[in-house]
Amino acid sequence: MSQEKEVLLSVSHLKKYFNVGKNAVLKAVDDVSFDIYKGETLGMVGESGCGKTTCGRTCIGLYDRTDGKVLYKGSDVHSITGKDRQAYKKEVQMVFQDPYGSLDPRMTVAEIIGEGIDIHHLAKDKQERQDMIYKYLELVGLNREHANRFVHEFSGGQRQRIGIARALAVQPEFIVLDEPISALDVSIQAQIVNLLIELQKKIGLTYLFVAHDLSMVKHISDRVAVLYLGTLVELTTSEELYAHPLHPYTQALLSAIPIPDPEVERERDEKKIRLEGEVPSPINTPPGCKFKGRCKYAMPICEEQMPPLTDVGNGHFVACHKCMQEQA
Repeated sequence: MSQEKEVLLSVSHLKKYFNVGKNAVLKAVDDVSFDIYKGETLGMVGESGCGKTTCGRTCIGLYDRTDGKVLYKGSDVHSITGKDRQAYKKEVQMVFQDPYGSLDPRMTVAEIIGEGIDIHHLAKDKQERQDMIYKYLELVGLNREHANRFVHEFSGGQRQRIGIARALAVQPEFIVLDEPISALDVSIQAQIVNLLIELQKKIGLTYLFVAHDLSMVKHISDRVAVLYLGTLVELTTSEELYAHPLHPYTQALLSAIPIPDPEVERERDEKKIRLEGEVPSPINTPPGCKFKGRCKYAMPICEEQMPPLTDVGNGHFVACHKCMQEQA
């Protein structure tokens, strides 16, 4: 990538809170900031319930923000209205985790893919509309014959390909992929990830890839953001993160990735970082670092202050008092 990378999506101090009872606030996304550059894939990882999906949905305006700002090409995502809103919806799409739940079972595949084409008036006549539907089916590895079938007639992997074709049909620039492979068989997961990489090169797409499978995230992502309890704890290039993880939480996550070699795995097992304690509740979180209760390096300052996300060199950002002391 060139030195002057174009920022497509800029997220600053984004918060998404939910009121879940009397005086109870769930901080699903808590003061998160990052940029996504045109043409790249930003992977977003973390344990279940860490706020990845909520962050992705709030970033594109499917959820209202509680605070902070999200700019897409310089425009505030949560304030776009009228014709600009329609244009924005065409440029930004989402592929959901469950391909069966997100596709209407009463519609044929042609109707599902053609819906966006109709809404945005992308075809001048029926023939062009049909040609576009066939084009996007073939682009994701399906056949023309699939157009008149219903969703229940397909396997999980094929359904996800239909979901991807539906997103592509409106010719977007940016796609949020919300755990697009977690509901699929392991043998199919790599096929879908390779398809996404191929489509990105062919069409010039930009992705936010939300997942908890760290090996797949490494395969597809240019940079990776690590979330813990709604807070961004580390952000850097994929190579740097996997070679030199700095945050204790990231180190623990990476040490848990299994290696398909019994000998190596046995040796690694002794060195694995096992986190003590339970993930604390995201409701009414106490002050200080959210990871302090599970961190063996916790210091008094961790009890009082939330560490800021700090650049420790070469675009490697980390939110950790220990890391900042070591860099000083």
